[in-house]
Amino acid sequence: MALQDIPLQRLDGTPDQLANYRNRVLLIVNVASQCGFTPQYAGLESLYRKYRERGFSVLGFPCNQFGQQEPGDAEKIAAFCTTRFEVSFPLFAKTDVNGEHAHPLWRELKSAAPGILGTEAIKWNFTKFLVDRKGEPVARYAPNTKPGELEKPVMALLQTG
Repeated sequence: MALQDIPLQRLDGTPDQLANYRNRVLLIVNVASQCGFTPQYAGLESLYRKYRERGFSVLGFPCNQFGQQEPGDAEKIAAFCTTRFEVSFPLFAKTDVNGEHAHPLWRELKSAAPGILGTEAIKWNFTKFLVDRKGEPVARYAPNTKPGELEKPVMALLQTG
């Protein structure tokens, strides 16, 4: 299944799909509100604001599979992200990224861009996938990769087709 065809649900419950982000460079991230990497929300938002007019989007997928670090419901997650980090990039419904109930989007991303030694499993919150304008995953980044470190790869993809 093409990434664009996978149905998604926004944090507020409205349906969405990656086709709505066609011809955009995407950074898809599993996020959490109570993680040591949570301050990366600020960097993700900064990157989004800097490049969104050039065809770039950050897509955040809250996940509670790692240390139960995203325990809140949609309303609490939205309030935290907007109040604490002024997040304006799209946030989606709480999602499983691993296991039997892993969302189809995350299954596709993991398969297309495996991690170290070819492992597909997401190891922790704030794993990032960079997707080109054609909807193809081109890179996977570890949780400790800061959003600012992705500026050059994002710019390179924005400059190509």
